[in-house]
Amino acid sequence: MSVICGLSRIRNLTTGDSQQTTEQMKFGTKAIHAGQHPDPSTGAVMTPIYQTSTYAQKAPGDNQGFEYSRGTNPTRKALEDCLAALENAQYGLAFSSGMGATDAVMKLLQPGDEVITGNDLYGGSYRMFTKIFAGYGITFHFLDLSDPSIIEEYVNRNTKLVWIETPTNPTMQVVDIAAVAAITKANSLTLVVDNTFASPYLQNPIDLGADIVMHSVTKYIGGHSDLVMGALMMNDEDLYKRLWFIYNACGATPGPMDSFLALRGIKTLHLRMKAHCENGRAIAEFLKDHPKVEKIYWPGFIDHPNHEVAKKQMRDFGGMISIVLKDADLQETFRIASNFNVFTLAESLGGVESLINHPATMTHGSIPKEVREKVGVVDNLLRISVGVEDIEDLLEDLKNALS
Repeated sequence: MSVICGLSRIRNLTTGDSQQTTEQMKFGTKAIHAGQHPDPSTGAVMTPIYQTSTYAQKAPGDNQGFEYSRGTNPTRKALEDCLAALENAQYGLAFSSGMGATDAVMKLLQPGDEVITGNDLYGGSYRMFTKIFAGYGITFHFLDLSDPSIIEEYVNRNTKLVWIETPTNPTMQVVDIAAVAAITKANSLTLVVDNTFASPYLQNPIDLGADIVMHSVTKYIGGHSDLVMGALMMNDEDLYKRLWFIYNACGATPGPMDSFLALRGIKTLHLRMKAHCENGRAIAEFLKDHPKVEKIYWPGFIDHPNHEVAKKQMRDFGGMISIVLKDADLQETFRIASNFNVFTLAESLGGVESLINHPATMTHGSIPKEVREKVGVVDNLLRISVGVEDIEDLLEDLKNALS
């Protein structure tokens, strides 16, 4: 199986013979065009859905890069090139879920290896690390990474990888990617950044020194709550080839229909993110001094921990907000969470519709109570994914639900 890779040139967007590469393009142009070409057989502007499991070969091994769709598919390849361009990377790999992408990274490790990661982590990642890979002899250190220097205290000859989220899920901790990257490079460690909450529109970890960027494409990149997918982006060719081998051999790859849906969603990513950020700011300001809110987590506030780091490495502060309800027991928290009309009580985030989530029983239910409460994931915390509806309707819904 040949490995198809590289940041492709796209069709000429100007007159004449000159070609404009994705490196020269602004984000919105890359979102619409990168990795995609008119179909050579029909001229179709949209990338076709190559709904096939296998490909004709002129002779054994003469396959033009496509043999079997678990390994490569033209629709998925267009998506992977587009994702790489959005993260200013050379290589992209799409997976059937964010956890599939995370699993592939963990399979780079061997028994006895150690991983340093954050103490505020998506529940699915925590579950995979502690319930699956810890059983294979891999040690995980869950640290408060608000001060990256703590990493150096845990680095030893067995340390191989640092995995961070920023902003974190759900307390929006901000980790200084460049500072962590300086430590990982000095110690020859691989740095992986889960960039799901920020999206490539707001933050590009590879530009800050990360080796691998992970996304749950299900979230902001897809943007319409109609697909489940993950992705990894990187610059190092050897690392890409190692991950591509795992991707092909273990088979957590998405089909062409989901790849098409992701490509379609990406075309409006820059427009949607502007609206998410605008609505997120308005809702955060509304909730900050609300009498029913004890605490709010949103990195755009000057008193948010590491706000200055967020200003430095993000272009805006996003549409994810968490709140702790004042004097609310579990029953009252459930009542409020179920009392919305426009917001929907559901798992996931990053879609055009606004969602309310109760992490303690939903996205972080697999984390032991005593562990999650140490980092603030208490029973009266709600996570809000602010959508792109009219802000007046969202604010009215919040007023009614909190009354």
